[in-house]
Amino acid sequence: MNHYETVFILNPVLSDDQVKETVKKFEDFLVSNGAKMISKEDWGLKKLAYAIQNKKSGFYHLFEFTVPGEVIKSFELEFRRDERIMRFLTVSLDKHAIEWAEKRRKRNKEKA
Repeated sequence: MNHYETVFILNPVLSDDQVKETVKKFEDFLVSNGAKMISKEDWGLKKLAYAIQNKKSGFYHLFEFTVPGEVIKSFELEFRRDERIMRFLTVSLDKHAIEWAEKRRKRNKEKA
């Protein structure tokens, strides 16, 4: 099982229900393919550095999970097929990145 982090940007014209539905769709996809969700973060509506599909903002979400490596290709294919997703990035975390992610989660819990 490899450790991954995925950040994706949803179209800003979506309603709150549509955003939640989309996030749940991708979470369910991972879980049904044997992933263990470590954390999910909703970063909210943020301004983009440059326009994507003529949009200047988007809803950012982050998933941290462990899953067998062969699932990632089909997971990213689902992102490409969904027109609500403007951009996504999946990275494999090494031991240093995993430590940093744990510190970030603790810091976020303290703020909440």
